Amino acid sequence: MRKTLAAALLALGTAGTLAPAMAADTRLIPRKLLFGNPQRTGAQLSPDGRYVSWLAPRDGVLNIWVASSDNPNAAKPVTAETKRPLRTYAWAADSKSILYQQDDGGTENWRVHAVNIATGTDRDLLPAKQGARVELSGVSRLRPDTVVLGVNERDPRYFDLYEVNVNTGDKKLLLQNPGYGNIALDNQLRTRMGSKTVPGGDTQYFRLGADGKWSEFFTIKADDFFGSGTIGFSKDGNSAYLLDSRGRDTTALVALDVNSGKTRTIAASDVSDMNRVLLHPETFEPIAYSTNRLKSDWTPLGPTLAADISYLKKQLSGQFDIISSTDDLKRSLIVQVQADKSPVYWIYDRPSKKLTRFIEVRPELKPYQLSPMYAYEVESRDGLSLPTYVTIPAGADANGDGVPDRPLPTVLFVHGGPWARDNYGYNSYHQWLANRGYAVISVNYRGSTGFGKQFVNAAVGQWSGRMHDDLIDTINWAQQKGIADPKRTAIMGGSYGGYATLVGVTFTPDRFACGVDIVGPSNLKTLMQSFPPYWRPILAGTFYKHIGDPENAADVSRMMAQSPITKVDQIRVPLLIGQGANDPRVVKAESDQIVAAMKAKNLPVTYVLYPDEGHGFARPENNLSFNAVTESFLGKCLGGRIEPVGDDFKGSSIKVLEGADQVPGLKAALAQ
Repeated sequence: MRKTLAAALLALGTAGTLAPAMAADTRLIPRKLLFGNPQRTGAQLSPDGRYVSWLAPRDGVLNIWVASSDNPNAAKPVTAETKRPLRTYAWAADSKSILYQQDDGGTENWRVHAVNIATGTDRDLLPAKQGARVELSGVSRLRPDTVVLGVNERDPRYFDLYEVNVNTGDKKLLLQNPGYGNIALDNQLRTRMGSKTVPGGDTQYFRLGADGKWSEFFTIKADDFFGSGTIGFSKDGNSAYLLDSRGRDTTALVALDVNSGKTRTIAASDVSDMNRVLLHPETFEPIAYSTNRLKSDWTPLGPTLAADISYLKKQLSGQFDIISSTDDLKRSLIVQVQADKSPVYWIYDRPSKKLTRFIEVRPELKPYQLSPMYAYEVESRDGLSLPTYVTIPAGADANGDGVPDRPLPTVLFVHGGPWARDNYGYNSYHQWLANRGYAVISVNYRGSTGFGKQFVNAAVGQWSGRMHDDLIDTINWAQQKGIADPKRTAIMGGSYGGYATLVGVTFTPDRFACGVDIVGPSNLKTLMQSFPPYWRPILAGTFYKHIGDPENAADVSRMMAQSPITKVDQIRVPLLIGQGANDPRVVKAESDQIVAAMKAKNLPVTYVLYPDEGHGFARPENNLSFNAVTESFLGKCLGGRIEPVGDDFKGSSIKVLEGADQVPGLKAALAQ
């Protein structure tokens, strides 16, 4: 049970090297309760309402379980994954099967399976050669036994579409892709539009006529790339529903006449981009949408859900999301999210206006005191408002004003993407780090999505520039406010957050005490050259515009100047790197090259590799082991509390390629 590492960590004391400012009776939350398998999650209702489903462990691996709606306690597993957890699935429209995707070792070369819930038959719906990727492209209740799948077997850049019968596996070619990065299908699963990104970043949309010929339809300018696109069609197929930021900053919901090309605005919000749009399961008309600047909020469209949304807002504290609904819209599955509680799923009966508590994701956390999260708008040096979330350790803020009684060791936790966002609500990483005695800060820096196109496009060309300034401005704000201890602040994140970590310790090494980089790129030129072929059709609208074209000499010069690999000699603080060997997005070479550069300069670095992972760590055993290493690393650097490793390496594929002696007890543990 790796007693050597446990003893080494206990020698530090469970309070680390410096006692954190938190209530003395705040118990250490075991990592396994935060990062091990949840008890149940990912709940859904079948379209006919007869069944409920969720993800739960089967022999220690997340699988799909199904039960009758009338007897959820009699659930049975319908899948039998033995190593890699299932994470996404959907009901087939006929309610007879469940569709799920799985890859091998994090490669993201997905296969789409259908498992019949009555017979248990599990069918790979579109077998493809090794290295190809299969995607679920269309499901509709108007053709309940059919799905449309895309596969890039013929040309790795583009996905040809196949109609596949879910119950028999019979397939036929629907479309040999002529060169479109995205294809839009209507509710009859007919091909209606295709889009391609052109040099400069604009996206051209084409429509497929009744004569089988494609014609140019409309164009989305590069500045509108992230806020615009099709989300569905009307029942008759004559209108397409789009999110559209053309002519405005935040996205609007519009109806596009597919014959005339005219658009009609259905709804718009100046609060934020539309987060989700809910379509009626029978009519396919939009009936509600959500926005999310600091917190999520639902708005009804018309009378269909007006009374229901009002009722749910009164009954459920915190935030809620509408996960799935039956075809008759009589029952919906709702998830309630609060910052200091594990998410809870509820079944909502519309006719009776009744909420029934269904499942809680991590009920094992109930005996422990979770920490509060606070939402702020932080102003950047050039006047942007940055939505920011701060979690303060339980007991460290006596008057509950969001500011600890004294400045705390702090972890700036940077989200990936960068075209993504942080949200208010339960966050395992925030709760873990706060429980160890750290203030945790997550900021939506420029380039984050959901806050309008001006906010996204303010990041063009600004990797390591103003995007990093936003992180520094947020830390300055936190220090001035009395939240963060200037001498004990770490930076940590995954993907772009890993890049931001590397930028932090190279471009601004005096601002951070240490860094934790998870699957982060170190060289923007090699990053741009390494993306898989199926990303190529959209690179011009995202990466080339925002980062640079690796074939353009001027862009390459700027990209290299913005790359941490060029400033390795500036590193003066401890660095921990985690990488998946099979990562198709940020390939292993991105970590290899900065580790090699640091070794050449005799700079200490700890490099942890997982041979069976990709872009992030899906297997709980690997996540637990890396977080055990991270916890000891941060404890040495910042002085927070440390939980002994115990058996958190059990079942993990962890390999420490460099610097095991830089983390207390790690080298001895690996020898066991």
